[in-house]
Amino acid sequence: MQRRLALRTAAALTLALAAAASLAQQPVLNLYSARHYHTDEALYEGFTRATGIRINRIDGDDNGILSRLKSEGAASPADVVLLVDAARLWRAEVDGLFQPVKSELLAARIPAQLRGKDEGQGAQWYGFSTRARVVVYDKTKVQRTDVDTYQELADPKNKGKLCTRSGSHPYNVSLFGSMLEQLGPEKTEAWMAGLVANMARAPKGGDTDQIRAVASGECQIAVANSYYLARLMRSDKPEDKAVVDKVAVVFPDQSGIGTHVNISGAGVARHSKNREAAVRFLEYLASDSAQAYFADGNNEWPVAKGIKISNPALESMSGGSFKSETIPVSIVGMNQVKVQQMLDRVGYK
Repeated sequence: MQRRLALRTAAALTLALAAAASLAQQPVLNLYSARHYHTDEALYEGFTRATGIRINRIDGDDNGILSRLKSEGAASPADVVLLVDAARLWRAEVDGLFQPVKSELLAARIPAQLRGKDEGQGAQWYGFSTRARVVVYDKTKVQRTDVDTYQELADPKNKGKLCTRSGSHPYNVSLFGSMLEQLGPEKTEAWMAGLVANMARAPKGGDTDQIRAVASGECQIAVANSYYLARLMRSDKPEDKAVVDKVAVVFPDQSGIGTHVNISGAGVARHSKNREAAVRFLEYLASDSAQAYFADGNNEWPVAKGIKISNPALESMSGGSFKSETIPVSIVGMNQVKVQQMLDRVGYK
């Protein structure tokens, strides 16, 4: 019996060592990611199944990742950098943290306005999903026609009704950068001052907090990214259902330039030691399956055309589609310094 036990132990040890050796030999892609969505695990597992390349993910916020890349320099192990805001992608590009990628597949599937700078060698980064900056309002107290453009949010008719998160948060900075491109500096600053004048309370919290504030009566109008509302719409919690029942949503400027969208985007790290696998990962994110996942798994809008989605919340809030702005997100990112100066002048906290 002791001999059989010893043989079984030896066999188990051999299998464990073989598994460890196999794992060590498996190709690895080092991903620095600012996406903090547990549902993305399925997205990454799909890439590994399709390619045999294992993903080693290092999470952090956008600023932390950019700081880490700078401090690591040429010694950085990062292969792909995945960020969740246009301004941060632009900053990474300006700081030289990406390398250009020329891919026929990416050029065909990713709209030109959702890519980084391209000087003939390929774009520095590509956007793979979007989230719309929508207006959520109390459907019993506010008329849809009073909030169906961004400019109306600053109109005196909405005085004391508005709530937002911090003006300096990247989601708002990107929206304001878009408005700056549309209206010019003078009109944009006047518009931002109007937003401050219309606040029901000082900016605080996140986008979900703004939606809840409308439902509770703390304010009557809020600005939020669409996927925060979609999460509440898909929730089974009674308190979330109660919030959804009290609010309505509008995609602003459908008769004009279109609703502002922000993006999740990625690029190959400047000092990637595994460029081929990194490019394969970017191309995977543009695939039909990954694009559908962004919508169905995390309530975002796919960027490639013709993607069939099965997300009742997205379909309900937009009727299946909406007109989005076509301002290049790189230009929106470039405007962030001017926007911050305006925020300071108008007292937008």
